[in-house]
Amino acid sequence: MAAEKSSRLLQAFKSRKILQFGLALSCVLLFAGIFGPSLLVDRGPNQISQSILAPPSADALFGTDELGRSVLTQIVYGVRTSLVVGLAAAATAMTLGVVMGAISGYFGGRVDTFVSRITETFQVMPTFVLAALVVAMAGTGMLKVIFIIAILAWPQSARVMRAQVMKMKSMEFVDALRCLGIAEHKILWREILPNAIPPVIPVGTLVIGQAILLEASLAFFGLTSPEVASWGRLLTSGQQYFYFAWWLTVFPGLAIVITVLTFNLVGDALNQAFNPRSGDA
Repeated sequence: MAAEKSSRLLQAFKSRKILQFGLALSCVLLFAGIFGPSLLVDRGPNQISQSILAPPSADALFGTDELGRSVLTQIVYGVRTSLVVGLAAAATAMTLGVVMGAISGYFGGRVDTFVSRITETFQVMPTFVLAALVVAMAGTGMLKVIFIIAILAWPQSARVMRAQVMKMKSMEFVDALRCLGIAEHKILWREILPNAIPPVIPVGTLVIGQAILLEASLAFFGLTSPEVASWGRLLTSGQQYFYFAWWLTVFPGLAIVITVLTFNLVGDALNQAFNPRSGDA
């Protein structure tokens, strides 16, 4: 079963141009996030110059801000912040969601009812308002922001995992394992879980984009640490200069849109690969 899904994923990669395009952009973003700051070692994000509000040119490709700082450099440093928040929040949310969804779907009964009520409660909450409220109360550290985003996002993967486990626990191979006397927890974690995870991966990819957008929104309203480079904070500082220094908001805004769109494209393509019927609906 796992081999079949791996083959399906490989086939989807070869046949879907959108998936190839999205993965290529993802690699570019990862490269910029990992190596970009090292390549710009001679020019940090807070290094000022006398070229104040200079438009895009050969010397400053994305122009400079009101303090003479390079907008391109700040965007490159912001890539790392966005990817760290997005990947860490998605990984945490997926881990929690997979565990809760697997337990809920396999054991059912009151456990399933309890977990389902929790996921429904989180999904009807206004995400940004709740995140902003918690950040304002708990503090603006990056780890706190990651944790808050993960807590708000885990129900998405939990619901998908629950559905997968509920479908698989009634299959013949599970009944055969029970007849052999295999413990229930071993059946769940060793046999069902590895085969149920692949359809959850697209959800995690979409959560990355959601986390990046939420972090940028929190930064825009000053609810993240000012010491950390963030695209949302660039938008905040540049909005007052928009009419005569458009590059201060346009380039960070494009960075957010392109990054979120990239992970959404990958997530949609993976979802169609693992769940072909969803693409036909």
